[in-house]
Amino acid sequence: MSVLRRIRVVSVAVLVLALPGAAIAQSVVGVLGVKDEIAPIENRLQDTREVAVQGFVFRLGTLDGRQVVVGRSGAGKVNAAIVTTVLIGHFNPSALFFSGTAGAVDPSLYPGDVVIGATVAHHDYGLQTPQGIARLGPRNPLTGERDPVLVPAPETLLAAARQSAPGVTLPRIKTTEGDRVPRIVEGVIVSGDVFLSDLTRREELRRSLGATAIEMEGAAVVQTCRQFRVSCLVVRGITDRADAQAQSNYQQFLATASENAAAVVAAIIVRLEGR
Repeated sequence: MSVLRRIRVVSVAVLVLALPGAAIAQSVVGVLGVKDEIAPIENRLQDTREVAVQGFVFRLGTLDGRQVVVGRSGAGKVNAAIVTTVLIGHFNPSALFFSGTAGAVDPSLYPGDVVIGATVAHHDYGLQTPQGIARLGPRNPLTGERDPVLVPAPETLLAAARQSAPGVTLPRIKTTEGDRVPRIVEGVIVSGDVFLSDLTRREELRRSLGATAIEMEGAAVVQTCRQFRVSCLVVRGITDRADAQAQSNYQQFLATASENAAAVVAAIIVRLEGR
């Protein structure tokens, strides 16, 4: 092949690669959630296709024109960290959300309300003593430095959430206190590998951490995202009040709480810059 012809071939190849690049240059936003809780996000996607990565099935699609990849996490912090790592490693998202449900620690919250995690924490990480648990932030395995106990959300995602929330209308919901319109609030979301249905423990988390809501994955997802320098925000719909009725209330309000959290996450994604 002559030098001139080689130049022409290379030029054509560059053009072929460059043209589709314009169509896929847009960054992908990741959304994770426990299987039954992430369905409302999956249902919002258009032009979907499935991608299997190491046995995990992710759904790629668009949400109001933005490319989104959705993954299903098992319950608990280890499961959440695993699927977060796989999603980040394969799709390199510009931001990641965890959408799902939580129990209310703040007694002013009711089923259907949505909590945006302005701060997250592991509530079961630290030193257990006869006087209780002395909470610590987990160490970065590369630097040895500790994360803070209370980890703040990235300002860019919080700003998008604050701009989006007023435009989200959540449907009225029937509760034991009567019909009400769910609220969207910011707060402290705490995570641990237990499903809490203990009023005494709930009050301790409120006193010691200023907790607003409790769940089982968010802090691990945030820790993983911090390790890989990916912005992350946890959004949770309330199903129960972390008391003796928590398990039955979780089942009763699972669909509504998941849908409300998904509505907030979808609104935030639409607001993100770099579309």
